[in-house]
Amino acid sequence: MLHYFALGSAILLGVVGQLLLKSGAQGAGTIAQQMLHPLTIGGFGIYVFSGLLYVVALKSVPVSVAFPSVAASYGLVVIAAHYLWNEPLGLQQAGGIALIGVGLLVLHAR
Repeated sequence: MLHYFALGSAILLGVVGQLLLKSGAQGAGTIAQQMLHPLTIGGFGIYVFSGLLYVVALKSVPVSVAFPSVAASYGLVVIAAHYLWNEPLGLQQAGGIALIGVGLLVLHAR
């Protein structure tokens, strides 16, 4: 059970890392400023920690389950981006998120 908790935590931290990278990109004028922005650096740091948790999860969770499970982050990022930055969340995005959700349900069905 600990390994599935590590997988879920890795996925959620990956979402946070992605949102920080986007935030860092918005506040920067040049690529150099973007790479040195504290939010970008924080996003990279969170990605590293997320990767470490993912490695812990792989000890007991088959990669054929763990890797596709990371797809949940795609839907979470799209939803968060809609509320944070008013990015599109129309039928196409909702349909894609729904397909990912159905795929994850099939994958984790026992």
